[in-house]
Amino acid sequence: MRLLAGRVEYEVWEKIGPVNRDILLQKGADADGLLVTLSDRIDDELLSLCPNLKVVGNYAVGYDNIDVEAATRRGVLVTNTPDVLTNATADIAFLLILASARRMVEANEFLRSGDWVTWHPNLLLGADVSEAVLGIVGMGKIGQAVARRAKGFDMEILYVNRSPKPEIERILGAKRVSLEELLVKSDFVSLHCPLSDETRGLIGVKELRSMKKAAFLINTSRGPVVDQKALFKACSEGWIGGAGLDVFDNEPVPLDEPLLTLKNVTTLPHLGSATIKAREGMARKAAENVLAALEGSRPENLVNPEAFKK
Repeated sequence: MRLLAGRVEYEVWEKIGPVNRDILLQKGADADGLLVTLSDRIDDELLSLCPNLKVVGNYAVGYDNIDVEAATRRGVLVTNTPDVLTNATADIAFLLILASARRMVEANEFLRSGDWVTWHPNLLLGADVSEAVLGIVGMGKIGQAVARRAKGFDMEILYVNRSPKPEIERILGAKRVSLEELLVKSDFVSLHCPLSDETRGLIGVKELRSMKKAAFLINTSRGPVVDQKALFKACSEGWIGGAGLDVFDNEPVPLDEPLLTLKNVTTLPHLGSATIKAREGMARKAAENVLAALEGSRPENLVNPEAFKK
């Protein structure tokens, strides 16, 4: 807000929850710029009603809520906020690895229920994280940050990525493999790929069936990368050991979602970037990107450079 003050006239949606669609369409029609979150759908319909729009600044690193192709056709710049949330999201991914493996949520509930009467050799036994095999799907900046954390636990690191990452291979001993090999060999599979037509439903029945029976699926990318119905069957019928999820098909996740009934599924309300440092950094980047575009400069974090005209 301090960056925007005095440089642009702006209105803020101050309620908790996404902007009402009708209001977004109405306000967008007169706007030169929009600063939005993942909850705001910026599609062809909205863009067609915004003749003055120059930029859509996304308060996120992912931008699957924005029709980038439609924006580009209209010369509207789309920006995001990479880098500043890398460590925060990697921490959450590793939190889910540890919490899932050691049954943290289940153990917390067990203690608070009053059922804990004595130490017992078989009480809430979990899986080892140290020296386990970690499979990372998507070795971008967040995937690499997770790999660095895994190295501290002496984990063997496998990864899937469009292109090889020789530095990560050299420093961390990571090995690039096919998705099929990664799923078969990993004790933990951590998803860090963006949501696209290619990755939507990437992990389904076939993939879950191929994982180890004791393996855990960790998702901090986007919910639709995983077939949630298949994941429920996998976790409830013992195809895999369980899952740790920060993202879902629909957010907020409906309380009747079957996955929420399972003790071997650890869930978080999309907290990947939820640290003070990360969220302040995202806000600053988002504002700086929008201001640059409105003032005729090329934003630092431009998703569609082909739309920029000097």
